[in-house]
Amino acid sequence: MFQRAIVIGCPGSGKSTFSRKLRDSTGLPLYYLDLLWHKPDRTTVSREKFDKRLYEILMQEQWIIDGNYQRTLETRLHFCDTVFLLDYPLEVCLAGAESRIGKKREDLPWVETEFDEEFRQWILDFSERQLPEIYTLLERYREEKQIFIFHSRQEASRCLASLESE
Repeated sequence: MFQRAIVIGCPGSGKSTFSRKLRDSTGLPLYYLDLLWHKPDRTTVSREKFDKRLYEILMQEQWIIDGNYQRTLETRLHFCDTVFLLDYPLEVCLAGAESRIGKKREDLPWVETEFDEEFRQWILDFSERQLPEIYTLLERYREEKQIFIFHSRQEASRCLASLESE
């Protein structure tokens, strides 16, 4: 069983839902990078404060960290033992992001009231701008980390079910 896992993937892919299910089946503490970065008033903390809080989490014996934040991805890869990448089709991610508008979530300090155009564009550009770098980093760590890559929610659900049965 893993002790330190990261959950990454396109916004709207269901990282937070997957992470909560992972937490519930393992009992490991779960940390959302969005909660480290965003303040309830929709401003952000400084990079220094974010990095300090992230490092404090990384120093713990056990954790699940949910979120991309590409700038710190390699650092988290260094410390984790397991990676879960949700690499879903664009349509799934767009629908996922849109479906959570107006819903209170434990992974974000406010309720989204609209599908922000800048955020939508981030999702549209993710597979071209972010994913290649993610795969390059995963390749670098593939020998020393347990890496799960899911291309559908069904694959992720099967993995969670197998973890629960262990």
